[in-house]
Amino acid sequence: MSGKKKHSEKIPEEEQMQVTPNTDEVDATLMPPYQDSAGNTDEPNKTEEPGEESEIELLMQAIEEQKRIAAENLDKALRVQAELENMRKRTARDIENAHKYSLERFVSDLLPVIDSMELGLSASENAADVTSLKEGMDLTFKMFTASLEKFGAKVINPQGEKFNPEQHQAVSMQEAEGVASGNVISVMQKGYELNGRLVRPAMVVVAK
Repeated sequence: MSGKKKHSEKIPEEEQMQVTPNTDEVDATLMPPYQDSAGNTDEPNKTEEPGEESEIELLMQAIEEQKRIAAENLDKALRVQAELENMRKRTARDIENAHKYSLERFVSDLLPVIDSMELGLSASENAADVTSLKEGMDLTFKMFTASLEKFGAKVINPQGEKFNPEQHQAVSMQEAEGVASGNVISVMQKGYELNGRLVRPAMVVVAK
């Protein structure tokens, strides 16, 4: 009996500390979820982020706005295209009319010249005085020259002037007393220019 411990013997304090559970450390899995006064089990002070539905709605609004802008731009482009097409048609019509009727005023101014020539031809058949016939031809020529000048045509008559290769064409060169070398002795055919542009050079004889 001496080798056995009696039931009445006390357990040492160190063994008691190991057996007794620590009430200060509590397993979190055993704790009930937090509930507020309304019965919600969410944790306190937790902010709620925007949901997927709100993000989709914002994207749909952005798409609709882009569609509206695209429709406006398409409408503007179509309007500009229509205006350009109308302008092109008007320009083509104006050019066509200009080609057809650009000489209308010129022809109208030449009609009196034609009438004068016809009267001169009729008078020449029974004309007894050559002087009056010549005066009529001079008048017709002046009328014709005046009509040309109205439209920017200018006669080039370089008699006695210095030879100008830009407006004159030398037919021949001759020695002439009293005429400086390079000057025009005689004009065989007058030249013409239109608004500063040479239409036909004057055919001249130049002194050596």
